[in-house]
Order: sequence, then structure tokens, then C-alpha cells
Amino acid sequence: MNSTSKTVILLTAGVVIGLLLSAGLAILTQPQPTQKLVIAIQPTLAAADALQRSKPLESFLEQRLGVDVEIYVPTSYAAVVEALRQGHADAAMMSAWPSYLAWKLAGAEVVLAEVRRVGEGDSLVEQTYYYSYWVVLPDSPIKSLEELRGRKVALPSPISTSGYVAPLAKLVEKGLVRVEGKKEADPSTFFTVVFTGGYAQSWNALKAGDVDAAVIAGDIPADLYFDVMSKVRVVDSQGPIPSHGVVFSKDLKEPLRSNLLQAFLELGEKQPELMRSFVSALFVRFEPTTSEKHLQALGKYLELTNLKYMEKVG
Repeated sequence: MNSTSKTVILLTAGVVIGLLLSAGLAILTQPQPTQKLVIAIQPTLAAADALQRSKPLESFLEQRLGVDVEIYVPTSYAAVVEALRQGHADAAMMSAWPSYLAWKLAGAEVVLAEVRRVGEGDSLVEQTYYYSYWVVLPDSPIKSLEELRGRKVALPSPISTSGYVAPLAKLVEKGLVRVEGKKEADPSTFFTVVFTGGYAQSWNALKAGDVDAAVIAGDIPADLYFDVMSKVRVVDSQGPIPSHGVVFSKDLKEPLRSNLLQAFLELGEKQPELMRSFVSALFVRFEPTTSEKHLQALGKYLELTNLKYMEKVG
């Protein structure tokens, strides 16, 4: 091989190596895909309002975790469960019954329970659960749940854990409401149900004499709780009823999983007011938990009643 041929080969090799190096550098200098974390929040506010309020939450998590964070506001709790099941959300903040569905249907895990300040007896306590109470006016002849047969009773909502699921389970447990096969337990077979839309409305109905009894929960504003409990007689109670929680998708991997859990714990400690916008107005802090621990009592209530979560949208 003559010197000219050797020169051509060397030049060609040099060009090829140069091109490969340039290509490698180009790949290294191109922006790499940013990891994204999607968090669904309970749809208790209008989506636009919730998204606006979520900006500080997004900023905190992005700075703390070093990833892009998107706050997602579904139209319903059912949509939150579906987002977790389909892998469209990595985490969610929601109440007990939807959390239970996310656990059972989507394989998600409740990792944090809300510690909230709730009424119990004649005081306020901080815990991850609470109780609800069957109450009547002091001069009522009703002394027991058995005596509610055929009466009018105010309940807040058919999707309320404390105001419907747990009280109905108590009726089934006492044999006052029967469950036939796979049918859902129906309290209207025992008394006339008046769905009021909330605990304050139930209290107003009881005071006005429109109903004979009402169910009141310990997780209502303190002034309302003490107003009610100072003017009624408690006939019976049920609980524990689990508070809201933070749920992680089964697909959320380490180390982001542990880092996000720690970030939520830090949020609860440093910015409780922010968490009250997305968890509950009674929020105090978060406490680590598991699905089995936090939702055990609710599982028993649902088993007793055969209730299915039928959320009405719109």
C-alpha cells in the first residue's frame, strides 16, 4: 500500500471518528426527558380554583423532589380511583371509602393517614379516626336504636362513611336491617330516611322537629359539634371511622416513593394550612400507616352492608 492510500484511509478514519464523537456529544447535550409526578386531589372544589390553590403545593414538591409535578383534579372520586388503576396518577389525597376502592381495585396503598382534630365526648382529640352518633332531642321518648323503627331519621349523604356506611353497619349488626344475598343493605326498610346534604342541615332538621333523630359525626367543625352535643341526647354510636389519607400507586417506584412520603410528612409539619385546603379543614398532620391498618374498620362496615360506591357525577 502506497503512502497516498494510507493517507486516504487515515483521513477517512479520522472523519468517521469525528462524526461519532460529535454525535455522542450531541446526544449528551440534548435535554433529557424530565421525570413527571402526577398527584390527584379530591374533587371538593371547582377544578380551576383547586388548580390555582395547588401552585404552592406543586412548587414545594418540585423543589423537594427535583421532578416535574402536576396536580390533577378529576371530576369525581371514581375518576381518582381509575387514574390510579390506569397509571395516570402516581398518588392521590382522598377520603376513606374511595381510598378503600383504590386499595382493592387498583392495588394502591394508603401510606399516610390524616391526623385530625375531632370531637369525642365533651372534648377535642387528635387522632386518625373518629366516631359518629345517633342523637335525639332531650325530651324525645326514643331511648334506643330499636325505637327508631318507622321514624324519620336525618342522614347527610348515601356516600358518607361516617353518616351512612358506619351507621348502616350498626343497624345490620344489631339485626335491625337485613341483608339479602348480594343486595345492599337499605335503611329505609327500618325507618324513613331523610338525606339532608350535610351535618349542619341534619341538625337544623332535628331542631325544627322535621325528623325524630339524626346522625352527627365527630369530624365536623368544633363549634357545630359542641352546639349539637350540648343540646341532644346520644342514643348510640359507631366507629372507629378512618380519616382521609394519602394513597400511592402500586407503580410508584423507589427512591421517588420514599422521597414523596417524606415530602408529605414535611408538608404536614411545616404547612398544615396548605394541607387543610386539600385534605380536610380539621387537618393537624400526617402519620405513616398501611391500608390494612387504616381501613380495617371500614372494610368490616362494607362487608356487613354490601354497599357499593355509586358516586353521582354532575
